[in-house]
Amino acid sequence: MTRNNRLLLVEDDESFGYILSKYLEMNDFNARWVKTGMEASKAITEEQYDLGILDIMLPEKDGFTLADEWTSQQGNAPFIFLTAKSLKVDKLQGYKTGCIDFIVKPIDEEVFIAKINALINKSGTPNRASYAIGEYEFQPVNQMLKKEGKITTLTQRESQILLMLCDAMNQVVDRQKVLKELWGKNDYFNRKSMDVFIFKLRKYLADDPSIRITNIHGKGFMLEVKKT
Repeated sequence: MTRNNRLLLVEDDESFGYILSKYLEMNDFNARWVKTGMEASKAITEEQYDLGILDIMLPEKDGFTLADEWTSQQGNAPFIFLTAKSLKVDKLQGYKTGCIDFIVKPIDEEVFIAKINALINKSGTPNRASYAIGEYEFQPVNQMLKKEGKITTLTQRESQILLMLCDAMNQVVDRQKVLKELWGKNDYFNRKSMDVFIFKLRKYLADDPSIRITNIHGKGFMLEVKKT
């Protein structure tokens, strides 16, 4: 069975982390398990995830700090705290960072898996492993664009924009929506930055004449793929 949803599990307890990562894999999640705050920082910048599961008390860097990095790097992908900290002040701080749930250990594994599925479905986080764009294959999780054996590795922002275009293929993607979701602000500099990324994506897709990223004046962009 293909695992489509990629999770980041940040847990420093060896036994619990191992058991939970294996349980996630048994339930068809592609889980990357890291054990320290620094390892988590590296993982957050290296790949795109559908959901983050963060502990709070970690070596080198705590979960609240990681939450800020997650929000900066992972766009709208949700994250939860899974921790032994149960004080009200910890929960309030957790929700202030933007977590979608705060779960206190110990957990019921079956209920936990059900929660993860519900959170991913509710968030609308993409769960497709790949998209066909004309002669190209786009793998958003790996941030790869493939055509006839040639692989182009995309930056995280390039991948995020292309994913939004793919989800609305042959439909207009609102410019303001892209700016709000990926940049957080619609201003002159962010608009210029987005235009640069669109230009780069056009270059990456230029080898297939059936594909165009069209600028719809006053509205946004459209990924047009002609059927052959």
